[in-house]
Amino acid sequence: MDPVWEGVILGITLAIFFGFGPALFALIQTSIHRGLWPGFQLAFGIFLSDVALVGLCFLGAIQIINSQESLFGIVSGIVLIVFGIVTYSRKVQLSNTENNDNTSKPGALTYILKGFFLNIANPFVWIFWMGVVVGVTANYSGDVQSLVLFFTGTLMTVLITDMLKCFGSYKIKHYLTRGFVHWINRIAGIGLVIFGIYLILRTIIEL
Repeated sequence: MDPVWEGVILGITLAIFFGFGPALFALIQTSIHRGLWPGFQLAFGIFLSDVALVGLCFLGAIQIINSQESLFGIVSGIVLIVFGIVTYSRKVQLSNTENNDNTSKPGALTYILKGFFLNIANPFVWIFWMGVVVGVTANYSGDVQSLVLFFTGTLMTVLITDMLKCFGSYKIKHYLTRGFVHWINRIAGIGLVIFGIYLILRTIIEL
């Protein structure tokens, strides 16, 4: 099978079976609370972090992370907890046209950086890409062209599916009440906090 299509299959599998981490909570919450375009920007930030992680795994930088695994796990947990608290306490603002109010809103770079760091702070994402890079590199015997095609297919598929999640969340926004969106924020925030606490506890237990 063509490397691109093999990459697409992995991307779809990742989106369906492994796409329920902190990034998903952030995508849904941002698309509902801020709008479609900010959701896309967040998805692009997640995409950039995946690209960076794949590149770092190829360069062997993952060894540096492994040597400081305890510190990385604790810092990552704290980052996720902070994101969770901010999400939980965020005020609900529902409007059919997001640009009607005059309040200042975060710029595109803010959402891109949020998506980037939220995804890259998840150690499980590092472990996943490290395993994939090692396995795929061995499968293609280190052929650079095949590897580029494979990961292009994978990463673009993940980006497209994340954008579809944003689109779906944005579409149902118009049918949601303020109270319901408030609970979505709370659930997303609690989910991020729990995930962050889990990372910290898991790191401490393994010390």
